[in-house]
Amino acid sequence: MLTAARLGAAALSAALLAGAAAAPALADSPSAGATAPVPEGLYGKGDPTYDGVWRQSLALTALAGAKVTPADSTVSWLTGQQCADGGWPSYRADTSAACDPKTEDSNATAVAVQALVALGGYQDSVDKGVQWFKANQNADGSWPYNPGSPGDANSTGLAVNALLAAKLDPAAVAKAGRSAYDGLALFQLGCAAPADQRGAFAYQPDPAGALAPNALASAQATLAAAGGKLPVTNTNRTDAAPKALSCANGSTEPLVARADSAEAAGAYLTAQLAAGDQHLTLTLPGAAPTPDYTATAWAALGLIQSGHPQQATGAVGWLAKEGGTWTKGGSDASATATLLLVAQAAQRDPAAFGGDLVAQLTALGPAPKATGAASAPASSAPAEKKKDGGFGQWWVIGVGLLIGIGGGLLLSLQRKRGQKL
Repeated sequence: MLTAARLGAAALSAALLAGAAAAPALADSPSAGATAPVPEGLYGKGDPTYDGVWRQSLALTALAGAKVTPADSTVSWLTGQQCADGGWPSYRADTSAACDPKTEDSNATAVAVQALVALGGYQDSVDKGVQWFKANQNADGSWPYNPGSPGDANSTGLAVNALLAAKLDPAAVAKAGRSAYDGLALFQLGCAAPADQRGAFAYQPDPAGALAPNALASAQATLAAAGGKLPVTNTNRTDAAPKALSCANGSTEPLVARADSAEAAGAYLTAQLAAGDQHLTLTLPGAAPTPDYTATAWAALGLIQSGHPQQATGAVGWLAKEGGTWTKGGSDASATATLLLVAQAAQRDPAAFGGDLVAQLTALGPAPKATGAASAPASSAPAEKKKDGGFGQWWVIGVGLLIGIGGGLLLSLQRKRGQKL
């Protein structure tokens, strides 16, 4: 996932290395000033140059979870963006022209695959996307944003999400003997790091090979480390807090074992959320720190996937309260879709999550073919109804027995029932 306008590959890398990773939101904002026409079938009103496939994929994934059947044009737009080799660029203005493999976008490809899996019925496109990931995996097991570049935690995590969505084991997708999980492990801080940084993910190593924690890299990679994909539907719950990385006997092992990766990352995120009033922070050189909505959303998704919804509760609540600023009142398709994915994962009512997210998102695209029951939170209402129904049956039986006992008692009982009605 990229900076606010997805900036383009070169500017993105510099921004992320500086800790500037944020949502691909600005390009989808009317205030950003569209420089390319918005094609028919695309969600959002802003320039799609840097985030067209990204925001379309998130929107379709979130709406699928809300039981919305999208217009055919929205799906055909996404499948039409796919290149002949199976990858997706950030956006293809002219789909009749061949893609430039160097500019294909692993992040866009990852979310497109997940969207098509969520929709169902697009296996050929999904299979081609998977083959693209296999062909463009780096020798160290990681994936870069654009093919041929060094890998990064965000892109590798998203690739793992896509593989899992396609029902592949990332441990079995390897290049030169290094699996996707091995690639992800390259960016996680282990026992060689200071205690308060252990479990975090860096975007990329610095020129000297050192790793520095990055909020969005940590949040996005946690979902992958926990074996997750979009949409997050895990309902497993571990009451204990995520287990911090154990570095017994003064261990300085730089790598985190696969078995410990998600818990260590979850422990780091939990501590960061607690220290930041339940949200993560975006820090840019020369600018005051600001809330990082995107990283906070992905942190919540990662914690829920890893079985720690209790530790995600504060972030989910913060997003429900403050998310309208991020979505610009529901006018930003990417942010609105991500917020809807969080509400669904947390089993919160998307119609009351700082606004009606399903209505806001559908309003940003063509009218859907059908709408169903939104992904509302699991509640005790059905059980209570069943319980009341059982009580009513016994009440009828009791009334029948009381009729045999005497009219006076029945009249008294009916009077009492009348007072309750």
